[in-house]
Amino acid sequence: MDARKSDIDLVSLFRKELELCRVTPDETVAVLSEGENLRNYAEAFLSAIRNLGASAIDVNLRGQLTDTNDRLKQIGKNNLGNNREAMEQLKAADMVVDLVLLLFSKEQLEIQESGTRVLLCVEPVEILQRLMPSRQLRRRVEAAAKKLSTGRVLRFTNEMGTDITYELEEHSVLAEYGYTDTPGRWDHWPGGFLATYATGDVRGRVVMAPKDIVYPFKEFVKTPIEFEVRNREVQSIQGGSDAKRLRAYMDEFSDPRAFAISHIGWGLNEACEWRPDLPGIGMDGRAYYGNVLFSTGPNTEFGGENDTACHLDMPMSGCTLYLDDEMIVNQGQIVPAEMRI
Repeated sequence: MDARKSDIDLVSLFRKELELCRVTPDETVAVLSEGENLRNYAEAFLSAIRNLGASAIDVNLRGQLTDTNDRLKQIGKNNLGNNREAMEQLKAADMVVDLVLLLFSKEQLEIQESGTRVLLCVEPVEILQRLMPSRQLRRRVEAAAKKLSTGRVLRFTNEMGTDITYELEEHSVLAEYGYTDTPGRWDHWPGGFLATYATGDVRGRVVMAPKDIVYPFKEFVKTPIEFEVRNREVQSIQGGSDAKRLRAYMDEFSDPRAFAISHIGWGLNEACEWRPDLPGIGMDGRAYYGNVLFSTGPNTEFGGENDTACHLDMPMSGCTLYLDDEMIVNQGQIVPAEMRI
């Protein structure tokens, strides 16, 4: 395939996504990028925006970002904070396409608070094509979010000995279905999962099994990893070589907040593959249909104050999850009819 045909296909793909986001001719859409990272995405998005009749703004930050995976290792940190001109451009737009990965940053929250909707897009094109969102996926994710928003206690278990309880109390819900058409709303293409953050206690035991996944390592667990949790914090990490590596990685940040429990949720995207070796940042594992996503670290996306740069997402398969007294996931299978494919 020649470069011109490839560019045309990329513009067409991005236009389809922007149509789901209901971009209209009277809107202004800003495309945020850094240096040369994903500049082909930036140029294709700008073309797709103009094709829809909307106004397009190219906001390209100076920087040395060459791999989005490197940003995940310092989540919440970016070069936007010292650039007020760029921030004002983004806040004045109706929508921002984020190619930088502002997730868990105060800059993203400030943009959203201005009423600007934000779409994160950093995955390789083959992932974006395969996991193209749909209105059907949105319906199932929103049905799950409605149920999660009224829940008060979440508990999940597995055959390895996991048994942990989250007291949700007053909590917000993050629902990702892959596009955004609502002022101030953030989403991530590709999406397909939901999560919440417990404002009450979190206590119990989590045991990851071989073939569970750790991000940002992008690897299967080979030997069980056992977390003991009390008072919303990981008190100990036990196990073999995988456990030692994980503990050493968290210790490198020299930040006790790295051991705080972050969000918890489950995946609903049936197009995802249980493979950590796929290119990109790992949305397949995070949104995999019937997984349970156990996470540690920052909670700013849920209104909290923990902005530690150490964030671990650990998708687990074969788990059973209860919301209050209702079974939502049964050994990796989605139970409620309104959430099932």
